[in-house]
Amino acid sequence: MKKNIVFILNPISGNHKKDEIPNMIETTLDKSRFDSQVRLTEYAGHAAEIARQCVNANTDIVVAVGGDGTVNEVARSLVHSNTALGIIPCGSGNGLARHLCIPLDVKKSLEIINQCNIESLDYGVINELPFFCTCGMGFDAFISLKFAEAGKRGPITYVENVLKEGLKYRPETYEVADETGATRYKAFLIACANASQYGNNAYIAPKATMTDGLMDIIIMEPFTAFDAPQISIDLFNKTLDKNSKIKTFKAQRIHIHRNNPGAIHYDGDPMMTGTDIDVHIEKHGIKIITNPNASEDDKQPNFLLNAFSDLFNNINNVREDIGKQGRKIQAINKVLLRKLTRN
Repeated sequence: MKKNIVFILNPISGNHKKDEIPNMIETTLDKSRFDSQVRLTEYAGHAAEIARQCVNANTDIVVAVGGDGTVNEVARSLVHSNTALGIIPCGSGNGLARHLCIPLDVKKSLEIINQCNIESLDYGVINELPFFCTCGMGFDAFISLKFAEAGKRGPITYVENVLKEGLKYRPETYEVADETGATRYKAFLIACANASQYGNNAYIAPKATMTDGLMDIIIMEPFTAFDAPQISIDLFNKTLDKNSKIKTFKAQRIHIHRNNPGAIHYDGDPMMTGTDIDVHIEKHGIKIITNPNASEDDKQPNFLLNAFSDLFNNINNVREDIGKQGRKIQAINKVLLRKLTRN
């Protein structure tokens, strides 16, 4: 029996033109396996409405065609149902698609849907708001707020905001409680990761998996401007968990208390909330079409960043050598100055 599949297309998400996607669906989708329909969203929240209608109609698969916001909107209507989520990534970050090794090429992502490999995966909840990649507070939530206010998308806008606001941002103090007890941290940000990355291959939690019933908690301690380049390299090179400014642990549920209300984000969407924040994982709570051919080769670190990292380390070594020589020169100058003053 054929499966019913509905494609929910957000025509304005991300940076991709989507005029040709309905035709590509028509020509690429396996008609022997699927009866398909394409629905366009018309306003904010419409994708969630359509997805709920599909669940009520016992639709087998609903495919989010858009960015992380569209994926979140569709997915949160599908949790704990028999309707599976498919993804055609067309956004600016595509965090969940990248984590699942779903190709960014539309035709190739349709070929993944044709294989119809469905898995039950975890999702997270922050203050009753579902997330599927990451949520958090602190600097990343603050930047998500600025990013949303910017009116344009893409990694360049994101980097502009990070560079502009990063050095001005003041870390906060948080009390984080899990099953083992409570600990106070002064932190630049706290991220809770169900999947490994924010998007654009920025790996906030390189070892995160969507099948273990746990989230990776990442606490980024305050750092100096000199630390920032290495943190950036580690973020994109899947080595952030090895950075000395990062503390990580796994938990099924945490409670966070902070002194002041502020922003949080869920899958990059910001909102303002109070001083108390609850986050937990719903194990195997959503069915998702995944890439059955994904391998470790699809998840290799960025070798350009490896080269840049080596260059940065070499520069750092040179800087340390110069610093040592400078200190020696200062010591010699002090000795000479004492001799001159005696004379």
